[in-house]
Amino acid sequence: MKKSNNLPAIFIIIISIFLSFHDSSPDIAYEKKLKKETNFSVDNALFHLKNISQKPHFTGSNEHKEVQKYIITALEKLGLKPEIQRQVAFNKKWKAGTTAENIVARIKGASGNNALLLLTHYDSNPHSSLGASDAGSGVVTILESLRAFLTNNEQPINDIVIVFSDAEEVGLLGAQAFVDHHPWAKDVKLVLNLEARGSGGPSIMLMETNGKNKRLVEEFIKSKSTFPVSSSLFYSIYKILPNDTDLTVFREDGNINGFNFAFIDDHFDYHTEQDSYERMDRNSLIHQADYMMTSLNHFANSDITTLNSEEDLVFVNFPLLKIISYPFNWILPMLIFSVVLFLVVYFAGARNQKITIVGSLTGFVPFTISLFVTGGVSFMLWKIILLIHPGYTDILHGFTYNGYLYIAAFSSLTIWILFKIYSYYKSIKPTDLFIAPIVFGILLNLVIFKYLPGAAFLIIPVLLAIFVLYIIVLMNLKRTSGLILFAIISIPSVYILIPLIKLFPVGLGLKILFVSSIFITFLFGWLIPILLKEQKKSYWQIIAGLATIALFTMTTFSSGFNVDNKKPNSLVFIENTDTKSSYWATYNNTIDSYTKQIFNENYTEGNLPETSGKSKYNTPFKYHKLAKYQNLPNSKISVILDTIIENNREINFTIIPQRKINKYEIYTSNPLEIKGICLNGESYDYETPLKIKQGSVLTYQMANFDTEVSVLLKLPKDSKLELTLNEISYDLLTNPAFNLESRNETMMPMPFVTNDAIITSKELKF
Repeated sequence: MKKSNNLPAIFIIIISIFLSFHDSSPDIAYEKKLKKETNFSVDNALFHLKNISQKPHFTGSNEHKEVQKYIITALEKLGLKPEIQRQVAFNKKWKAGTTAENIVARIKGASGNNALLLLTHYDSNPHSSLGASDAGSGVVTILESLRAFLTNNEQPINDIVIVFSDAEEVGLLGAQAFVDHHPWAKDVKLVLNLEARGSGGPSIMLMETNGKNKRLVEEFIKSKSTFPVSSSLFYSIYKILPNDTDLTVFREDGNINGFNFAFIDDHFDYHTEQDSYERMDRNSLIHQADYMMTSLNHFANSDITTLNSEEDLVFVNFPLLKIISYPFNWILPMLIFSVVLFLVVYFAGARNQKITIVGSLTGFVPFTISLFVTGGVSFMLWKIILLIHPGYTDILHGFTYNGYLYIAAFSSLTIWILFKIYSYYKSIKPTDLFIAPIVFGILLNLVIFKYLPGAAFLIIPVLLAIFVLYIIVLMNLKRTSGLILFAIISIPSVYILIPLIKLFPVGLGLKILFVSSIFITFLFGWLIPILLKEQKKSYWQIIAGLATIALFTMTTFSSGFNVDNKKPNSLVFIENTDTKSSYWATYNNTIDSYTKQIFNENYTEGNLPETSGKSKYNTPFKYHKLAKYQNLPNSKISVILDTIIENNREINFTIIPQRKINKYEIYTSNPLEIKGICLNGESYDYETPLKIKQGSVLTYQMANFDTEVSVLLKLPKDSKLELTLNEISYDLLTNPAFNLESRNETMMPMPFVTNDAIITSKELKF
């Protein structure tokens, strides 16, 4: 075979990679078009955002009330009549409660009472997050979308209900209060929810439905979002993962369909003091605005009562068409068709000697080795990197500040490994080497059909690879022109797979980099006719090797912390009233100048024996140290009722704080069965008794109007109740009893754990 130049084909692949990212998010240039077409002003939204993200505003804080007042005033300026729904709420799934204060308003439609709900939450995460992205971006997007929508002076067909929910961050409690208690909830037929799990990047559409997705997908496509980003794989994974949003409450308890629009890049800012106005990605806000304006205009004036379906669709982003979809019942026929087509092409190629049986069988060796080596090396290398940079382990969600560099470095390393492995098989024709990736792709889709049908769009790259094989086998094209044609055919494969290579480690942490390497290996295999040439040396291998060295060097030099990329750290003071003992504790693996003021000597590695607080990632304390007993005031416990009614034991007690308390946690160390719970007069019964071996019974976030907490537990009549009560306040750094030095400008409170807190603990026996 004649030597050829694959540079034009590689250039097409590079352009495809660029387009896969470019088409997933707007840029600043789109801002003017958005304003011209919808009247949405990004500057107006940013003005609101700057005002509501000055300070942390978690439920129960003073700033929470200020943000609440600001939103009410903004709604009133739009001519709406907002109300506050103040309601005790309890989420049985999260075993969390509070007195939520939702901000609600309604725009009357022209026909009936069917309502479209615009939803986001206005509380920030306790206790240090500024909440600019999560979910200040949602608040300001809805406010400005309403202003832009109302300037048209056209009454919508459906009512539009607006809910700025409270206490989302402590258990989806505002949403629970609305679904369980507000009379408007029965009118809601569809929810549009805005969220954020980082401070930038493209916004992804995720659906919530108790049924099938067909009608929701079809109507979303009809809404004509300019930059739709979604796939049925995201939809399937989202349903598996325990990452709930307010919208989950509407689906589970209200049987209401909805769309989540959420951006997740720059995950390192999530729930931290770095979730600020300055770090909020303007392009992400524009993306949310585009979703909201297109969806609002579409669903406010369409039939939202017919969105339930008995059929699921496979859907995915696709070049030029934006999103393509097809029914789940096509998955098996497409898989069978791919097998039949492949066998026909394979034997045709073997007959005309374009494919050799021995060569194609040998080709399974390098591809199999590649899958194991690239995945295995990436998995183990990340483990080694954590040993080299232990500070990374203090970033609990697992995505470092230089995480994008790591994605690029691991990607280039994977590509180098692939070229290196295949360099030992130069004697085998690229066409023969092309067979194994196609077969593995078919097998992968067989597994997908069985276990994860939402990912069935991955049959598309396989079919395109078979089509390329068909051209190689049955057509005689000039080598260079053939490579260009193959690259053009492969554009959808690149377009579909490349975003996944980035998305998985961003969304699930860098420990998932090995999944990205496996995706790259499959894509490499499906591009073999373009990438591999019959010559002694591949210059792309050299380029990938040099890029790997450069990128890992860059990750090393950017591995530290600074004023823009702060180190998370933690300190808490825990006092046990029963044992008259006190401890300092930290969640940090690495001791820095802030934690060293306590953990300088004579400290113990490991968790505390006492119940020590709740963590999102079930993170235990890493070190603790005996401290001076402070004899801090404990809440008064008043038993109101302890009686047997039929087969139930009912215990009602009141917790009255004696100092400023932000949160109560109640734990059990013994097995406990709960039939029902009543919080501050609001009763919640379990259809099936909740059985707790040990752990959390209840978390209660003290709201601005809470002065005490009344708890009634309904138990089997022979139950013995031995609980632990933790009283948590976020005043460790301001309490004069401790006189701690503040963090320097390169540090911040660690998110996802109880932090900067004083915790008093005692047993409750009834």
